[in-house]
Amino acid sequence: MAAARHSAPRYAVGLYRVSTAEQGQSGLGLEAQQAAVRAFITSQGWTLVAEYSDIASGKDDRRPGFQAALLKCRQLGAVLVAARLDRITRRAHTLSQLLEDGVSIRAADMPGADDLMMRIYAAMAQKERELISARTKAALAAAKARGVVLGGDRGHRPEAPPSAAAAALARQEAAERAAHRLALEVEAMRAEGTLSLSAIAAEFVRRGVPAPRGGLNWTHTTVARLCARTRSA
Repeated sequence: MAAARHSAPRYAVGLYRVSTAEQGQSGLGLEAQQAAVRAFITSQGWTLVAEYSDIASGKDDRRPGFQAALLKCRQLGAVLVAARLDRITRRAHTLSQLLEDGVSIRAADMPGADDLMMRIYAAMAQKERELISARTKAALAAAKARGVVLGGDRGHRPEAPPSAAAAALARQEAAERAAHRLALEVEAMRAEGTLSLSAIAAEFVRRGVPAPRGGLNWTHTTVARLCARTRSA
């Protein structure tokens, strides 16, 4: 009975998170998350039974709102819904463990992803974190070898502006994360029978999913480039 309840949940619990007290007090980000979650739950025909929020880092799994939401989900067999997966946790192993424990999780920005896709995403997210960590350590080691002084405030500010190379690397890593997330959505659509690139592009537009370069400028070419990029990553 419990397994069936998780596979077709009738109840949903909303979870929202912002990372600073300023955001929490002003409501910036929370209202947008709430709107996305409520719209997604309505589209699924589920009943929203509770909502919880936290003002904390996504690396802190002890957040009171997070823990209360999990308890409610376990009590009712409800699905835990957030605007994005990182609003639930930034720890891939936490996400994997929740799924292993039978907690059904959905993200409003990945409407086609089921529990299996969430497991795949968690594994990809963990691998991504490892790669980013390795690249960061390599970059720091290279900078140290060049004589760059790392860390600390030594009473002065550098005359040069922030490193353009570092900014470019940050943009590239953000683009890679977005591409992997969108690739999961493409796979979910194909599993549901949406096979052509043009149909996938139209579905992204219908769902209001931003294109890699912003806006809703999805075309069959955009989807093809996305698939090629993730295959070569």
